Amino acid sequence: MKPSIRLPRQLANTLLRGLRAPRWSGKFFTKASLQKFRTPVYLSLMGAAAITGTSFKKKLPLTPDAITRNSYTVVVTKSKYEMKVYDSTGEWLVTYPVVFGNKDMGDKLMEGDRKTPEGDFHIASKRKHEKWNSFMALDYPTRESYQKFNERKAQGLIPANARIGGSIGIHGTWPHEEFAIDQYQNWTEGCISTKNQYIEEIFGLLPVGTTIQIKR
Repeated sequence: MKPSIRLPRQLANTLLRGLRAPRWSGKFFTKASLQKFRTPVYLSLMGAAAITGTSFKKKLPLTPDAITRNSYTVVVTKSKYEMKVYDSTGEWLVTYPVVFGNKDMGDKLMEGDRKTPEGDFHIASKRKHEKWNSFMALDYPTRESYQKFNERKAQGLIPANARIGGSIGIHGTWPHEEFAIDQYQNWTEGCISTKNQYIEEIFGLLPVGTTIQIKR
């Protein structure tokens, strides 16, 4: 799927080199996102677009009444340290940088292994967080999670007294520690972490029930 910002790849990479910022398709705009156009790099992008005669195909976000659990889908790819948001047609909207817990990118086996579970989940609840800005809890463990957990326990891959764990979600970082995202530092207990400004964007956009796909 081609993004709607049709800048030459070399030019775009030059402008964004060294920044772990969200990559936009040009169709994903929130109030917070639009603020980025005041920064030099985004002003440069806008100027480059004007010079090359290209334009943004603006697709304004749905009104709150129109957004449903099926309006967006989030795909997290652990090996790429990225979280992509798609609309209901499957079109890519934006990519955010993320980090996880254990440096081992494998599937979560049990409580305490600091691994991020893989599979299809949903946002179960949302709340502001006293430490990490905002927290979107996932419905882990699911039926599939329990099935894999029990199979692994039967195979002796995990201790017989192991527990499956829980409290997995998507959240921000500690105040003034967003460098962890820039430096790919996996620091959580198995959750997905992104910069606070980015979690604020998706926290306001994605409703409870939104599908979150996590893969290696």
